[in-house]
Amino acid sequence: MAPKLTKRQEKILHLIRSSEGVQTGDLLKSFSEFSRLTIIRDLNELLELKLIEKKGKGPSTIYFAKLQNQLLKPISLSSYFRKEMDKRAPAGPVFNFEIFDQLKNLFSLEELEHCEALSKNFQKAQNSYSPALKKKEFERIMIELAWKSSKIEGNTYSLLDTELLLKEKIESKNHTPEEAQMLLNHKAAFEYIQEAPEEFKNLSLMKLRELHHLLVQDLGVATGIRKRAVFILGTNYKPLDNEHEILDAVNFLLEKLKKLSHPIEVAFVAFAMLAYIQPFEDGNKRTSRLTANAILLANGFCPLSFRSVDISEYKKSVIVFYETNQLEPLKKLFLEEFEFAAKNYFL
Repeated sequence: MAPKLTKRQEKILHLIRSSEGVQTGDLLKSFSEFSRLTIIRDLNELLELKLIEKKGKGPSTIYFAKLQNQLLKPISLSSYFRKEMDKRAPAGPVFNFEIFDQLKNLFSLEELEHCEALSKNFQKAQNSYSPALKKKEFERIMIELAWKSSKIEGNTYSLLDTELLLKEKIESKNHTPEEAQMLLNHKAAFEYIQEAPEEFKNLSLMKLRELHHLLVQDLGVATGIRKRAVFILGTNYKPLDNEHEILDAVNFLLEKLKKLSHPIEVAFVAFAMLAYIQPFEDGNKRTSRLTANAILLANGFCPLSFRSVDISEYKKSVIVFYETNQLEPLKKLFLEEFEFAAKNYFL
């Protein structure tokens, strides 16, 4: 059972988890209405519960979040990207197979319980909809997902033009046929994962390849496990370039997903690792986003439209994972998008 915290302690814990270390003085500025003694008492209780840890003594004491996993060390995106790509010194410029051993305990009990509570509200609201309204609301999610996921990849369709294309099959004259095809592919992929969501409870290589095929069809992209190297703009990270090693990495991932106990963790690990492995010639991040949604839908959770995601923050979070193997920024983004989806669809 998760420890019962006061609202103030929850806010203190959130502030510490969102930072790279805070001092008592920092907390007093954020909680100026409370005394130093009260804040110290809260900190001591969080220490006793082993939710935080400290280094140093006296005024120089710094409080850190108790890491559930070494992949979750706090990292400042703004500080990290002050250095140009060629001046950054990534911890892992090449694929790190050791990551697979660390893909566990990525979420706290409180985080999982919060996601479950949001999901229950989503399911309750969904069950109150008529079949026609339910279909319409899932269509809204699909359109917004297709628009934003494509926009992340450089597609310039507006949300309104995307709606016209996906609902009325009217292509915008100001955009290329390839952009329209990318959006239509997202629609096909979303409908595919909706048809038989239970089939994604245990992700298979076949399902993964089928989803990728739908996302890149008629875009001149080869399907199947790639047979050559790929280079990613803006990063020094070099994914595997051997077909057999790539396949091994995908199979390692599929086995790891079977061992994870919570759907949120399964969806997140698939989301992060498919982008990291880069198993296909192109369309890897699109596949990672749709795969995460397939897993969420298969387990009764709200899918993510990524409508509110900051594209720059998303790309930086992915690059940080590539270069440092730190997942904290990507996890934070994933949880924020899950909360946004649960609170904005099926109201």
